[in-house]
Amino acid sequence: MTTRSFIARPDGPGYHGIYVHHDGVPSHRLPLLLAAYQGRFNRDVDAMARHLVDDVIVGWDELGSDLLDGTPPAIVAFLTGGEQWSSRTLDHLITPDGSPPEQMTVTADSETHQDLQWGYVLHPHGIEVINLMYDVDGPIVGWDTDPRTKFSNNTAYWVPNGPVPVTALPPTPLPPTTARATALPQADAARPATRR
Repeated sequence: MTTRSFIARPDGPGYHGIYVHHDGVPSHRLPLLLAAYQGRFNRDVDAMARHLVDDVIVGWDELGSDLLDGTPPAIVAFLTGGEQWSSRTLDHLITPDGSPPEQMTVTADSETHQDLQWGYVLHPHGIEVINLMYDVDGPIVGWDTDPRTKFSNNTAYWVPNGPVPVTALPPTPLPPTTARATALPQADAARPATRR
């Protein structure tokens, strides 16, 4: 679904980011970013911002399940339903005069002219979610938030300094990736099998 958004890093009092064309609503974007931070980027927000913002030539068409590399399989399955798709950039764009496309940067000054709906700023302590229909800043979703949390897409709930609008808490904690074998009680283990 086309919901135009951006991903950015803080830049002084504002931010500097890159355009993302598809799936910009919080219920889709936040779980993907949280899981990517906790898994693929090993909790390194600078590495994540370099990959998602700095190293992009033009912009993102779509962020894919490849961002979930290194994420526990149960979380990947929960977020993707088992589907896999690659992130795609907008490097294939053709301009009317045939010149190379320019990078689709977004700043606090430019976003009002770009018809964007949501913004995600990657701060050291969490993701600031900006509802661009009404505000220039927004609440912070902490990096330790469970990626399986269900977030609201209702723009009226995403207000600066307000609580993070959650529609459902994550399911019960995931079981550990390796389960210990349970030993039989000593009395049962020593008892011989009955012959018939």
